[in-house]
Amino acid sequence: MNRREFETLLLTLESTPVLMEHAATGLSDACVRTRPAAGGFSLVENVWHLADLEREGFGERIRRILSESTPELANFDGDRVARERNYQTRGVEAGLFAFAEARRANLDVLASVTGLQWLRSGMQERVGAVTLADLPRHMAEHDRSHTSDVAALLEEIAGRDTDQRPVGCVPRIHRVSAFA
Repeated sequence: MNRREFETLLLTLESTPVLMEHAATGLSDACVRTRPAAGGFSLVENVWHLADLEREGFGERIRRILSESTPELANFDGDRVARERNYQTRGVEAGLFAFAEARRANLDVLASVTGLQWLRSGMQERVGAVTLADLPRHMAEHDRSHTSDVAALLEEIAGRDTDQRPVGCVPRIHRVSAFA
């Protein structure tokens, strides 16, 4: 990846917390806790999942790859963590803040990486060998997945009959479609 592609990727990664914040703006508490009819995370669950994965998954991987020789990197079981931490009961604003702060910290570290540091690697459980250079792409792919899920969820909610929609829930679905 050349410098321009990397800078574009960093801008993409910077935008995800903003997209998620825009998705949640003006929505009622009931709306941010509404899950897709077919199952999956509500908006608040998506936000907290992104925050925790950013800190405990990507942040930990970045830190350990930079400081250890070929570390063994644990997989982050997002579904298990969501259940154990009961994301559905947490505040969306606090989750948005936690995600934005963790993302900013990770991007600051990545922006300081130079030369051969990008080739440092670890062994990620259920993935295999990953280099530091792989992580920004993994982060962007994961972001894309969740912003697409949130866009689909908000579209589903907006398409429901008024009496089937949670009170105060008239999402503007275009707000999170930048990665979709």
